Amino acid sequence: MDWLVNGFDSVQQWLFESEVQPLMFSLGFASQLESGYKAAGWVLVGVLQLVVIAAVIGPLQRWRPVETVTDHATVRTDILYTLIHRLGLFRLGLFLTLEPVMESLFGTMRVAGITTFQLDGIWPGVTDLPWVSLLLYLVVFDFVDYWIHRGQHHFEWWWRLHSLHHAQRQLTMWSDNRTHLLDDLLRDIILVVVAQFIGVAPGQFIAIVAITQLSESFQHANLRVWFGRVGERLWISPRFHRLHHAIGIGHESAAPEPADDAAPGRRSVLGGHNFGVLLPWWDMLMGTANFELRYDATGVRDQVEPGPDGHLRDYGRGFWSQQWRGLLRLVGKA
Repeated sequence: MDWLVNGFDSVQQWLFESEVQPLMFSLGFASQLESGYKAAGWVLVGVLQLVVIAAVIGPLQRWRPVETVTDHATVRTDILYTLIHRLGLFRLGLFLTLEPVMESLFGTMRVAGITTFQLDGIWPGVTDLPWVSLLLYLVVFDFVDYWIHRGQHHFEWWWRLHSLHHAQRQLTMWSDNRTHLLDDLLRDIILVVVAQFIGVAPGQFIAIVAITQLSESFQHANLRVWFGRVGERLWISPRFHRLHHAIGIGHESAAPEPADDAAPGRRSVLGGHNFGVLLPWWDMLMGTANFELRYDATGVRDQVEPGPDGHLRDYGRGFWSQQWRGLLRLVGKA
């Protein structure tokens, strides 16, 4: 394990010194070199993820696809989303806008005597072992992610943003990052606050995000795979998560209501199944797990069934149209 960590650190240092640091000096960000070093780590992790997605998950999709991909244009848009998120462009935007505000807030709290809780210190000699603390943090963040995901489906205003993610009719390994940027911003704020309060080290936080993102890319793959009766209850499979994206099953909790009683989103009651991100345990505990061995069509009901106005909902085709229509949905104009 040490050789892997040391190798990553060496490449990160090289990337920072050869590319990131000169760029920051030229742009006048010399006072933010520490953040630049962290950014180099994010970029490196993103590149490694893209290699795994293309070299490992890609062949698996071709081996056992659920369906034939016919809409290649929408997949290309999903690839753009993946590049924006995995190569750190979205985090760069957060660094330039949100991070200074968050750092100021946490600094003020520390000055006021509000300290963070060091989760890895609850059992000295055990929980502070690197691999134990990493597993512990993974479980905690997955628990938080489960409730974030429930919120994205429970609150009408949040669903209006999150529904873009579900509007992909042909799931592939590139579909995980197909999200509205405001939706991502809300989720990242919550996770950063949690990370600060439980004392996650920056390196561990990067590792947690990388493991989560790679697993999510695999879950979204166009792949007819499940992990068996036991395995399905230990880690989320492509089958488990595809059911979450299934029309109706994944994002509804009741049979369709009459049109005049329907929610503004022109669906049934918000709810659904299989909200877990890495572990199905929370779905099992909260009664939202569905372990049926099936591979349904994916999407949102209002894409295939006309609403009260007699029209199907348009979620947009390209990146900018999808982002714009998400804002319109948020204010009830689309």
